[in-house]
Order: sequence, then C-alpha cells, then structure tokens
Amino acid sequence: MRKAALALLLVLTALPVAAAAPPGQPGAGEITRLQAEFRDERARALRLRAEATEAGAGIARLERELAALGADATAGDRILSAQRARLRSLSEREAVLVARLSQARGHQARLLSALQMMSRRPPPPLLVPADKAVDTVRAAILMKAIAPELEARARPLAGRQAEITRVRRRAALGSEALFTAESAQGDRRARAEAAVARQTRLRAVLEGEAATAERAARMLEARLQALGGAVPVVDADVASVTARRPAGRDRLTPPVEGAPSVRFGDGVSGWRWRGDDLEARAPAAGRVAWTGRLSGWGRVVILDLGPGWRAVISGLDEVSVETGDRVADGQPLGRTGPDGEIGFDLRREERPVDPAPWLG
Repeated sequence: MRKAALALLLVLTALPVAAAAPPGQPGAGEITRLQAEFRDERARALRLRAEATEAGAGIARLERELAALGADATAGDRILSAQRARLRSLSEREAVLVARLSQARGHQARLLSALQMMSRRPPPPLLVPADKAVDTVRAAILMKAIAPELEARARPLAGRQAEITRVRRRAALGSEALFTAESAQGDRRARAEAAVARQTRLRAVLEGEAATAERAARMLEARLQALGGAVPVVDADVASVTARRPAGRDRLTPPVEGAPSVRFGDGVSGWRWRGDDLEARAPAAGRVAWTGRLSGWGRVVILDLGPGWRAVISGLDEVSVETGDRVADGQPLGRTGPDGEIGFDLRREERPVDPAPWLG
C-alpha cells in the first residue's frame, strides 16, 4: 500500500504524458495500451543500453589514464631513486671533508694556542732557561711558518664543505619536490581508481535494468502478436527524453552524513539511515516537486533532478522547504526526531534504482 501510494504520487508529480487514444473497436483499447507500454519499455532499454555503452567507454578512458599515471609513477620513481643515491653520495663526501677539516682545525687550534702563549709582551724570560732559549726561538719561528700553511689548507676545506652543503640542500629540495609530485600523482591515481569503480557499478546497474526492460518488451511484443496488433517501431532517438545522469552529475551529495544502516536490494527501494535528530540535505540542486505527509512514510520531499529523475527523501518529522522551491546542493530539507529513520530513493522514470554508483 505504501509503495502504491508513493508510485501514484510520483506519477502525479512527473511531467505530463500523452493521453491514450480512445478505443475504436473491441480489443483496440487493450492493444493501444500494450503498444504504449511496449514503446516505453523498448525506449527505456535503448536508453539504458546506450548509457551502459557510454559508461564502458568512460571506464576504458579512465583505465588508459591509470596506465599513463602508472608509467609516470615508474619514471618518477627512477628519478627519485637517482636523487636519493646522489644525496647518499653527497653525505659520504661531506662526512670525509668534515673529518679532514676537523683534524686540520685541531692542529691549527693547538698551534694558535701555543702562539698566543708565546705572544705575551714582554716575554717572561725567567720562565725560559738559558739552555732552552734557542729551542724556544726555533719553535716560535716554526709555528709562524706553519700557521699560514695550515690556514691555507683550512680555507679550501671550509669552502668545499660549504659547497657540499649547498649542493645537498638543493638535492634535498629537489627530492621534496619529487615526493610532493609523487603524492599528487598517487592522489590522482586514487581518484581515477575510485571513478573506475563507480563507473563499473553504474554500468552493471544499467545493463541489469536494460536486460529487465528488454525482457518486458519481448513479453509485450509476444502479447501484441497474439492479439494481432502491430508492433511499434521505436527509434533510438528517444534516448533524449530522459537525462543520462541525475542532475547531470556523476556524484550526488549524500543526503545524510555517515554510512546507511540499510542499502538498496532485498525489497528495499533505496538507502536508509537511522539515528536521533538526523538532518536530510539535498543530494543536488533541483526543484521541490512535492512535499507533504504521506501515510506510512512520514513527511516526504520529492526533488526533480532533471528529465526522468526523482529523489524521494522520506521519514522526516520537520520539513524546511515547500513545493515549488529551488534548492541548492547540500541545502537542508528537514530532520527527524529521536530514533528517526530517513529514507532516500533515487528513481529513474518512476522506478527505483540503486543509488550506490552516485553515492558510493
């Protein structure tokens, strides 16, 4: 009873349809009705097959993009490995230079300390015995001669260390840039893989619905032939009657935050969320086709998401929109009270479809 009431309401809020021709002879009304149903089912099957083909082409395009990203990642990994090897080589060279520089500076420090002690004015002659005076003068002369040479050795080493530090800094910056590029590439790959998964699910849904419509069309065709009625020819151009995607989008905004407690299938026509004081939001920009209370459904909001698409949000205790309103993507539509349950049905040509490809 609940489903019948909702189906009737959806038909009333849908776009106008042409009226059936009046019967002209006994049995003509039945044939006319079957012909109309056949046209609908056949047109629906054609549209769904076309969209499944389009989804398959989208999957192939995304897989090519993934392959290109994989090749880029391989090349980037090689460059990054070479950069890291260069960093290791620079680190080893720097360690050798630092060791040599430290040794030279140690010698220099000791000599400079000795020179400082020898440079007191006046020199304390009592501290130098007479038999040591010649050795002391010789040592002073030797230190004065050695000090410039040590300083000359230290300067190139310091310069080389500074150069190594600069090179290492540049290499580190380059490695960081490569890492950032690699992360961005990984993000692009993850998004492409998620898109492939969504398109694959969508193609499966479309192919399943197309097969169902084709079976229904074959049954109607057999019935028409049994009654002696003409089987209508359906042109593939009817695919333009229904939009290919709800609200023209590949992704819809989840109407409720968090994972649903119940998903589509096994007699359930959509997704369900249970909780306290849940807020429902618009899955996309659209027009409120109807809002009000429906027996067994609580307060209901039906959104027009473009030709052939409706979103049904049910189970609300409070509604913040009115029939005819234009709503923005993510705009609050209403909320439940304690221990409430919000239902979300996505309908294509008034038939429920699994919203997972657009919400998953």
